Amino acid sequence: MRTPSTMRIGHLIFGVSCAALAMTAFAKKTEDTSTSTTTETTAAATTPAAAPAGAPATTPGAAAPAVAADNTDTIAGVKLAAYTGDAKKGEADFLTCKTCHAIEAGVNKIGPSLHGVVGRKAGIIPGFVYSTANKNSGITWTEDKLFQYLENPQRVVPGTKMTFAGWPTDPQKRADVIAYLKANS
Repeated sequence: MRTPSTMRIGHLIFGVSCAALAMTAFAKKTEDTSTSTTTETTAAATTPAAAPAGAPATTPGAAAPAVAADNTDTIAGVKLAAYTGDAKKGEADFLTCKTCHAIEAGVNKIGPSLHGVVGRKAGIIPGFVYSTANKNSGITWTEDKLFQYLENPQRVVPGTKMTFAGWPTDPQKRADVIAYLKANS
C-alpha cells in the first residue's frame, strides 16, 4: 500500500536521480561544446587533481584514454581493502542505482541487471545493448574494479552509456554497494 510518506520518498529519489542525470548531461555538453577552454566547474568535475603514479597524462579537452582492464588504481589512491563493506548500508545506497539497474537476474532496465555482476565479464548480459566501449573494455568486474569504476565510471570506460558521475569522495559508500551486490548475487 502506498502511503503519502512512501510516495514522497519515491518522488524525492526520482527527483534527485533526474537532477543527477541532468547535471551529468550538462557537464558533458559543456565539455563537448568548449573550443579551447573549459569552465572551472566542469574541469574540477572531470579532471582529477593528481593522477595515480603511472597514469597517462592527458590534455584538457582531449578524450581520456581508457584505464587498463587489469588496473584498479583509483583517482584518490584508496584501495577497497582499506574498507569493510556493509551490505545493509549498501542496500540504502543502491537506491541511486535502482533508477537504471535491477538486482534481480534477467531484469534489464536502462542499464543491465547487476545480479551476479561480481566476477562477470563486462558487456555480456543477453538482451542488453551495451556501448561499444563497454563491450570492448576487456573488464572483468572484480570487487576492486567495481570500486574503481564507481569512483568515476567515465574515467574507467570512456564512452560508456552510464551517465552516473560516480562517488569520487565516498569510498565507504562504494564498498557498501559492492558488499550489497555481492550479497544479492
